[in-house]
Amino acid sequence: MADPGFWNDQEAAQKVINEVNGLKSYSENFEALEERIENLEVSYELVKEENDQELFQELSGEMTEIISDINEFELLMLLSEPYDANNAILELHPGAGGTESQDWASMLLRMYQRWAEAKDFKVEMLDYLAGEEAGVKSVTLLIKGHNAYGYLKAEKGVHRLVRISPFDSSGRRHTSFASCDIMPEMSDDVDIDIRTEDLKVDTYRASGAGGQHVNTTDSAVRITHVPTNVIVTCQNERSQIKNREAAMKMLKSKLYQLEIEKQQQELAEIRGEQKEIGWGSQIRSYVFHPYSMVKDHRTNTEMGNTQAVMDGEIDPFIDAYLRSQMG
Repeated sequence: MADPGFWNDQEAAQKVINEVNGLKSYSENFEALEERIENLEVSYELVKEENDQELFQELSGEMTEIISDINEFELLMLLSEPYDANNAILELHPGAGGTESQDWASMLLRMYQRWAEAKDFKVEMLDYLAGEEAGVKSVTLLIKGHNAYGYLKAEKGVHRLVRISPFDSSGRRHTSFASCDIMPEMSDDVDIDIRTEDLKVDTYRASGAGGQHVNTTDSAVRITHVPTNVIVTCQNERSQIKNREAAMKMLKSKLYQLEIEKQQQELAEIRGEQKEIGWGSQIRSYVFHPYSMVKDHRTNTEMGNTQAVMDGEIDPFIDAYLRSQMG
């Protein structure tokens, strides 16, 4: 960072700064926890000597807090897999069921946006295709922040909703499904061989909310990688060139993920959970009726406050899943 030419490449400089901030955060958190533990030891000796009930209650409260903070720090330390520290690309796709499942996908979109805001992560909408009546047909987000991919990889799979449908005049109970796919955003320096002749590039007019450029120029870009049939789309940027650059990054991320899945059987099995967006393949169920419960089927973690979960409080599920993967 002290190099005179450090800021010549703004994007590369920002990556270095993010890495430094991440490392600083680890060391500062560790030192703060170490100091708090030393203070607690002193307080404990004092409580033993004085036999003061008020001091004992205070110490108990501080112990509960520090155990929670140590667990959180431990989880951060466990996020050491390749690309855990990267930004995350999150895709949502509704299952069969038309408006019902499209509305469910939009509810999940809001949940992940709220979660990211609480973590102080930045969220960019890369692609958005609205449903005919309500909800979304598909949406792609770029979630920027240290360890965004490390956390969100726990969300990959099919999510199931059970509720009384607001779209059913008879007030019947409906079950809806939506899939969530998570990939690490890959930097330009990652070497993934993509041949130009393997790409089919289509341009079209952007849709949805946006500036004056929307529906006036063919700025949106769809890239198909013919050998794998992987398709990526981007319509977030004003220019076709920038949308193409963003789409190529997304393609690189998807192809990287495919390569990893070929090499590692464990990841192939995880991906197998979401091959079919329907019964029996869900990783988590969100039940609004006849009772309130969100349950993760991989770890059996449950939360009764469904509204809090839909407002972005999904860390208990992420925490439990990541710990289960660490053995």
